[in-house]
Parts: sequence; C-alpha cells; structure tokens
Amino acid sequence: MKFVLGIDIGSTAVKGVLYAGEALQWGLAPTGWSPRDAGEAMIAELLRRRELSEGDLAALISTGYGRRALTAATKQVTEITCHARGAHELCPQARTVLDIGGQDSKVILLDERGGVVDFAMNDKCAAGTGRFFQVLSHALDYDVESFGAVPADGPVEPLSSMCTVFAESEVIGNLARGVPRENIVRGLLKSIASRSAGMLAKVGMKPPLFFSGGLSRSPSLRTFLEKELDCPVQVHEKSQFAGALGAALIGWGAIE
Repeated sequence: MKFVLGIDIGSTAVKGVLYAGEALQWGLAPTGWSPRDAGEAMIAELLRRRELSEGDLAALISTGYGRRALTAATKQVTEITCHARGAHELCPQARTVLDIGGQDSKVILLDERGGVVDFAMNDKCAAGTGRFFQVLSHALDYDVESFGAVPADGPVEPLSSMCTVFAESEVIGNLARGVPRENIVRGLLKSIASRSAGMLAKVGMKPPLFFSGGLSRSPSLRTFLEKELDCPVQVHEKSQFAGALGAALIGWGAIE
C-alpha cells in the first residue's frame, strides 16, 4: 500500500494529512519556535498512529511558511497551489478561496477543475490575520475559541485601526471606558470581514466562496463575512487543513 504525507507548516500551526487514496489521519499542533521541529514531530505522530515509518512514504510534500525548513520533504510546493487543490477537494463547487492564516491572508480564484486563475496575498502586515486575532483575544482576556463564538447579533463597537499595535491600544481604551467585551469583539470581527471583503473585491470574487484557515472555525466571523459580501460563505469541518490536504493530493497525483 502506498502512503503520502502532506505537511503545511504555518507561522502559528502545523497541519498534516496522511493519505492513501483517502485521508487516513489528520494532525494539528502549534508551530512553536522551530518550524522544522514542529514539522518533524507532526510527521512522527501521524506515522506512529498507523504504525508506519518514513520509509513507508512514497512522497512527503511540504507547504506553508516553513516548508523549506523541512529537509525530509521530497518536494516543496507553494501555499497558493496547495490551498487551491485542497479547497477544491473540500468544496468542489468553489470558485474563490479566502484563507486567513496566522500571518497572512490569501484570496485565490479557481477554475472548475480547481486550477488557479488568479490570487492576491496580504503578507506584509498582520492586520486581519490569525496573529491579529490572537493579540486582541489576549487584550480582551478571551481564548481564541471563545472570541470566535461571540454571537454576531448585537451592538458593534467600531474599530478605527486595523494595525495590530494601534488596535490593541484601542481595545484596551474601550475596556477602560466600560464598553462591553462582546461589543468590542463584534467590532473586531466586522473589521476583519470588511478588510477581507476589500481583498476579495480587488481580485474579483466569484461565488461560491470557500473560507479556509484557522479563523474559518469562527461562526461569527463567517456571519460577518456573509453580511459584508451579501453571499453565502462555504466552510468545511476540515477547512483549516486545506493546505496540508492539497499537499497530500499533489503527492498522491505524482506517484499514481
């Protein structure tokens, strides 16, 4: 039996998918300070679950921010290519992908076969990314899961800056003025949705839209996106694994 492994080493989390005609194992862990160590630990864990060794792998494909750190990889593939392939597998009807990762945001236009037509990235600033989310969650004394689960319906405290440093100061100031935390959270989610909508407009979004990355786990952010875009936003329970799944599928295609 042939096995391939796709590893997406992001700035915040490492994701892995062990594949053999279907996804056999999924893995998620913090990247920590060493992308290489995190990637190698993920490989070891996924192989351990199936009582395999690296010698059993026909291909090991790395992608993401830390893909070059994984020297054991048989091939390194760009994030855009892997996210497009994985998104198409999870949501075949998707024509646009919005991926919000730890340090960047990506918009990818797809054709009917999941090929990349065009894309745009925001990788120069943490505004509206998972890192932005983390910093402001800390300022609000929320864990990320609770932050994303705040109901979308309710008063919204506007956020005037999307700069992570200025936004954190603004949040602290709003808390000092007695503004309810939930109102501030809704303002932050609305700001992320608005910034994402701007990126989508620049590329020329075509529905259906598929939302991937760690922030896709937030039902409230999805609701704010739908309000901003006036269209449904598709997600999948494995949306966060789009890059790793795409890497695994590319590896599988290479050995078949």
